[in-house]
Amino acid sequence: MDAETYQGFQRIAHERAGIFLRPGKAALVEARLARRLRELALSTEREYLAHLQAEGGDELVRFLDAISTNFTHFFREADHFEALVQSVRVARRAGQRRFRVWCAGCSSGEEPYTAAMVLEPELDGCDWRILATDLSTRVLARAAEATYADEEVAAIPAALRARFLAARPGPGGSTLHEVVPRLRERVVLRRLNLAEHPYPMRGPLDAIFCRNVMIYFDRPMRAGLVEELERLLRPGAPLFVGHSETLAGIPTRLRSERPSVYRMPEAT
Repeated sequence: MDAETYQGFQRIAHERAGIFLRPGKAALVEARLARRLRELALSTEREYLAHLQAEGGDELVRFLDAISTNFTHFFREADHFEALVQSVRVARRAGQRRFRVWCAGCSSGEEPYTAAMVLEPELDGCDWRILATDLSTRVLARAAEATYADEEVAAIPAALRARFLAARPGPGGSTLHEVVPRLRERVVLRRLNLAEHPYPMRGPLDAIFCRNVMIYFDRPMRAGLVEELERLLRPGAPLFVGHSETLAGIPTRLRSERPSVYRMPEAT
């Protein structure tokens, strides 16, 4: 891919989704777009760039799907879910009975379903929901299926697997594991572009997971994102980010509790 074409993709990714494609990633982007070029019977990335610029709309969604990274797994950074449970217990002792959690960049569903698994035993009789959003329609479709292979559920403790997953035969003699309906009903899946402010939800939210998202944004985009997260978080509520992420250098009221965990100050 020539430099001018890559710069065109960089510009679209940044302007439309806030994604910062680094200069050294041209080969990776080329590989991720190869399938779409074949589907459209296009010969070069330059031709695809012209097609993308002309079509926009659904083609933009496909482009953003292709370049997005969606690595995740159940109970990833398990200490975050322990902190979520502790935060909810404190709120319950104070009499709170309505809880709302947001997983921003939820990928194929492992994160919100993990949160639901740890919250369900804590919130019996409460009104609670988890909003799970992502830019990618492809991974949201996978999250809606809520069905995972043996190796994908291996990190889930056995007691939780027995309680929240239903096994059924899969292809080639494999076993698939489907999240049970009562848990799926707690998770609301929506497409959301984090570059488009303000976000449609009103809050207040009792916790936000925004993990391994900011690493794809430049500093102005990160600052805008954090401003929106602050607006939505309830006083005293936690924000969980990726272990390689930090809010250092971003103006914020959020206080660092420990690496990758921030919290809104309590109301005074």
